[in-house]
Amino acid sequence: MNSSKEIASNLAWTETIERGVRQVQVIRDRRFVGEQDVAFGARPFILCGMPIRRLPPGTLNYRRRNGKFFLEIVGHPEWGVPFGLDRLVLLYLATNAVRYQSPTVWFRSGAEILVEWGMPTNGSHYERLLEAFQRVFGSTMFFGTSDEKRDAKVWECARIHFFDSMKLWIKNKDSKSGPLRDNSVTLSPQFWKELKDHPIPVDAEVVRMLARSPGCLDLYTWLTWRCHQAKQLERVPLFGPFGLAAQLGVQSYTRERKFRERIQGWLHLVRLYWPECPATVSSNGTFLEVNRASAVMPQRPSAS
Repeated sequence: MNSSKEIASNLAWTETIERGVRQVQVIRDRRFVGEQDVAFGARPFILCGMPIRRLPPGTLNYRRRNGKFFLEIVGHPEWGVPFGLDRLVLLYLATNAVRYQSPTVWFRSGAEILVEWGMPTNGSHYERLLEAFQRVFGSTMFFGTSDEKRDAKVWECARIHFFDSMKLWIKNKDSKSGPLRDNSVTLSPQFWKELKDHPIPVDAEVVRMLARSPGCLDLYTWLTWRCHQAKQLERVPLFGPFGLAAQLGVQSYTRERKFRERIQGWLHLVRLYWPECPATVSSNGTFLEVNRASAVMPQRPSAS
């Protein structure tokens, strides 16, 4: 006979599964009727993912390539290169800058950002968020294109600092209460122009569900852009200098099989929220095959 503790544990697990199923169905239904909660990503980090994990000590240069596009991030000597959940900070700022058409984003507290993406608001996550702001603020991004023409090589690049300024109120650990103060981040003119010219819509609910899996989140946002851009069935190599492994922020895989398995696992998760996603690993395991589709449906006009 099961103990009351085992029964309670099983009930909690069952409720968790049921809650997850309901969330998946809500996301699918909202997409179907054109009522998605739309967030916005910055093109450089959709085309080329930032690192999923912290880079080795002393490594301050990070580079990714997607066709003719390339991204290089030079980190701060003390704070390093942004990685992992730091991408949620950039998604939050990009979303609010585009929504309100302003390079300055205001928020009442860091907890607001954590709540937005469904993350815990405890001390460790709050400290991690502050460190993310430091890494992003202290880094420089080089984003551009390098293209081989018949007569010459054309290279076009912009050096971008993410923020021009930021003002963050950090609550004392010993402080039990006190008024919340306005925090603000002002995007650099170059980063703001990039966002205005090329905002990439993504489903905010899917971002919340994948927030704890930066690699799968990268694949979802990448597919959102890549499937929208596809003209017909297209094949993206998994490996090589222009392959998917060189575009996402994944670690180096010593065995191609491991990366292929990881992509297939992530695709399974993506299809939970976007069942019609037309992406699959080719039968010979060397390509990701994608076709034209929209992860974010046209918004339904509100009733007058």
